[in-house]
Amino acid sequence: MVNESPDVRPRRGMRPTRRGRLVLLIGAALVVAAAVLIPLLLISGAEEKKEQPRTLLIPEGRRASQVYEATDSALGVAAGTTTKAVPTAGLALPAEAGGNPEGYLFPATYPIDSGATSESLLRYMVDTALKRFGADHITAGAQRNSVSVYQAVTIASVVQAEADTGTDMGKVARVVYNRLARDMPLQMDSTLNYALKRSTVDTTAGDTRIDSPYNSYERKGLPPTPIGNPGEQAMRATISPTPGPWLYFVTVKPGDTRFTDSYAEQMRNVEEFNRNRRATTAG
Repeated sequence: MVNESPDVRPRRGMRPTRRGRLVLLIGAALVVAAAVLIPLLLISGAEEKKEQPRTLLIPEGRRASQVYEATDSALGVAAGTTTKAVPTAGLALPAEAGGNPEGYLFPATYPIDSGATSESLLRYMVDTALKRFGADHITAGAQRNSVSVYQAVTIASVVQAEADTGTDMGKVARVVYNRLARDMPLQMDSTLNYALKRSTVDTTAGDTRIDSPYNSYERKGLPPTPIGNPGEQAMRATISPTPGPWLYFVTVKPGDTRFTDSYAEQMRNVEEFNRNRRATTAG
């Protein structure tokens, strides 16, 4: 038998008070929360720093000059860089284009990766146009209307510039074909605007006398190149124009474009257009 000292007593295990247990639980919870929060903050920060993908939007009907400016801006390069890149970009244009990509800078949204350049984006646009415009139904449609694919693209660019709706596109295309068949000048304001590097609905008598191959008031036939970059809707209207006898049209007011084969009726419509313009200006 072991004799125990009277001062030695068995010790009880340490037990926290109710308050102590609460403090320990809260502390443990904070540690767990911190462990979860820090990785979440790191992930969130990484997502914020992740570079958003860049794109280049080319709307339907934009002229080549406008496409070049938009490309310079999207790439963050000096103004004029894309214009200078055209001759050296190796663009697979049809022979009729003579190296001018107008009409073949297809309207779409193009991704811009870290290796994108003016040359690569131009090739992307032209290759897309060649694929879309080189489809069998486009070729067949052009032949059906007795024009080449390049001429169809040129007509589509006029249709794109002149018409506001899909319905009007088919009718404008028909006006073009009807005038060509009658050996009449197209007399399209959009071709004058292209020559004068502007966009307006106000055409003066002086405008119609400018010395330019794009002056379709004085020169018969199609302009020498497209006057913009048409989309697929305008091309569909060009290869399948709406049947009709129309030779004239004018947009009297927004949403109201009138087509006729009567010159007298066209003059009445033009006068109504002028009255509406005067009223709008006066207001």
